Amino acid sequence: MHIEPGLVDGAKIGLSYATAAAAVAYALKLSVDAIREKGIVSLVVRTAVTTALVFSFFELMPHYPVGVSEVHFILGSTLFLIFGAAPAALGLALGLLVQGLFFAPADLPQYGMNVTTLLVPLFAIAALAERIIPKQTPYVDLKYTQALALSTAYQAGIVAWVAFWAIYGAGFEAENLSSIATFGAAYMSVIIIEPLADLAVLAIAKALHTLADSGLVTPRLHRAA
Repeated sequence: MHIEPGLVDGAKIGLSYATAAAAVAYALKLSVDAIREKGIVSLVVRTAVTTALVFSFFELMPHYPVGVSEVHFILGSTLFLIFGAAPAALGLALGLLVQGLFFAPADLPQYGMNVTTLLVPLFAIAALAERIIPKQTPYVDLKYTQALALSTAYQAGIVAWVAFWAIYGAGFEAENLSSIATFGAAYMSVIIIEPLADLAVLAIAKALHTLADSGLVTPRLHRAA
């Protein structure tokens, strides 16, 4: 979902700095909550793991240029369910930064847009999870329909933000709208895979019940709220 260089430039790019700053500020607020819940060591360890995973998702897993952006397998809902909102958000931001600094410097001017596009949908599915997952249900007992709802919401959020940046930068020209539609159709195909990946990872986590008190995963993974 990397925003293509030049799509938003000049004074317009300033908006991405503001949206990214707001997203990072909220991620830091979640981090404070996570520290209160499990301590700073747990947060640091989970963030390190998610950062490594996000980097591998972007750099090592298959990704394809489509329309105004690229299709990536980010597995945002998986990161949220296993590690929690704060480590997932920090991992997404840091993994993207590492990739930009060392492997894709051309993407750095778009970093604010890309961070916003990744983090805001993550915050949305964290709120959605509170509504659709009963408090007495640990994440390892999620149903397919719940995993599908989270995955669909995350991918739809990414498509919506990419569409926003594309229209903000290039307007409503037919070619731009066509590229957005092509990207959106391709990206939403990820929901065929992600819910199954979520359930597979959750099944493994359920078998590894010793992780419950390790601080390596979110407490909600194995326990009710």
